[in-house]
Amino acid sequence: MGINSSIEWTESTWNPVTGCTKVSPGCKNCYAERMAMRLQAMGQPNYKNGFKVSLHPHVLEYPLKWQKSQMIFVNSMSDLFHPDVPDEFIIKVFNVMNEAQWHIFQVLTKRAERLEKLSGKLNWTDNIWMGVSVENASYRYRIDHLRKTDADIKFISFEPLLGSTEELNLTGIDWVIVGGESGPGARYMDKDWVIEIKKQCIDSNIKFFFKQWGGVNKKKTGRVLEGKTWSQMPALAFT
Repeated sequence: MGINSSIEWTESTWNPVTGCTKVSPGCKNCYAERMAMRLQAMGQPNYKNGFKVSLHPHVLEYPLKWQKSQMIFVNSMSDLFHPDVPDEFIIKVFNVMNEAQWHIFQVLTKRAERLEKLSGKLNWTDNIWMGVSVENASYRYRIDHLRKTDADIKFISFEPLLGSTEELNLTGIDWVIVGGESGPGARYMDKDWVIEIKKQCIDSNIKFFFKQWGGVNKKKTGRVLEGKTWSQMPALAFT
């Protein structure tokens, strides 16, 4: 539950919550579910419940022990704003992030409505980056909920990108990640869908990160878009 993540846009992962349930098409081939079942079979204690939502209070203070400043993806194996995670536990997670000011924490959710509802109860220190997942135009409404939070850095993950997002309202958004689905059963991503997002980011002066083309073998398809690797990120401000 820690150091050295292979995810291109972060450095480490921290999972005080594991497990989730499917809420939209992007969840169909969930990598976290596959990994959780594998870890359960291996006897990993934090995955004894498989992919059922589980809280891990003993993991809460891990980032406080990591002295080197780094970007930390929060709950890569879950969704912090899942309805089965109590408000009080979410606040505890935020308290740790508030205290560990030398790290940058990246939080990503599909439960954008609950995110907005709880936003006023949370302490949004500037080392907390908040994002929502959007897989096609039908889920653009999540961006509107994100926009209403008090997060200093707001980002969108269009991964897996499953269709055109059409015209986006990117007001107040700082960073955009785009990626195709990878692994067993990976679904198709059209180049034109990616380019239309990239163009809107450039027009709006928003940092653009192209994560991968995806497919069954994501290493083979790579992450070059129009002859270039796009790895833009908001300015880092480790303290």
